[in-house]
Amino acid sequence: MSARLEIVGLAGIPEVAEGDDLAELLLAALSRSGETLREGDILGVSSKVVSKAGGLQVGATDKTGTVASQTVAVVAERTSGDGFTRVVRAKAGPVMAAAGVDASNTGGRDVLLLLPHDPDEVCRALRSALSSRTGVSALGVILSDTAGRPWRVGVVDFALGSAGVRVVDDLRGLPDADGLVLHVTTRALADEIAAAADLVKGKVERTPAALVRGLADLTAGGPDAARPESDGAGDLVRTSDAGDWFALG
Repeated sequence: MSARLEIVGLAGIPEVAEGDDLAELLLAALSRSGETLREGDILGVSSKVVSKAGGLQVGATDKTGTVASQTVAVVAERTSGDGFTRVVRAKAGPVMAAAGVDASNTGGRDVLLLLPHDPDEVCRALRSALSSRTGVSALGVILSDTAGRPWRVGVVDFALGSAGVRVVDDLRGLPDADGLVLHVTTRALADEIAAAADLVKGKVERTPAALVRGLADLTAGGPDAARPESDGAGDLVRTSDAGDWFALG
């Protein structure tokens, strides 16, 4: 991989409304930043703007019912004072608190934002739209959301959806720097990219997208070229009892 990585926050994207063309908004933001898409670029996009553009929102009167409607299976529940938290396997794919249902950064509206049920397909469609309008074929798109982590304080962004980007780097069976064979190391590349992009996007700066440059070797070669061995963030979700220690809470 490149020893140099550049991440540019794409500021100036207006409040997104249902039906907005995200590809056009992103290209306009790139232009305002003095950038154009190049071969090998990756765009990190916050899930909230996809939810808003897709009309994935409901009234905020019944969050418990809304979370239930976005849940495949309940993993754990906890009541604390007047608060109630439910960790679930969401219809969007991952295990997460409240199925990703969120009342923050809604544009001042009293609504709850929902996650798309097929985030990888959202990324494929956005990647196709950007590629067709720019002619850039080696392009990656990562849709990010925020989650907490077992054993760690705080939240980080992770790849909810992905297209055109190799999402994992399986190093098992390869030697480390000292020549010892690695047995368990599999890097979550898409999650690392999503977290890095959030350093310039943030949670309060109204910068819902970022350009990541310097990882061209992780991107697909174009719509008709071979896909990376794994380019969907769904491949990062542990689903088996043997692989997921937290599946049963």
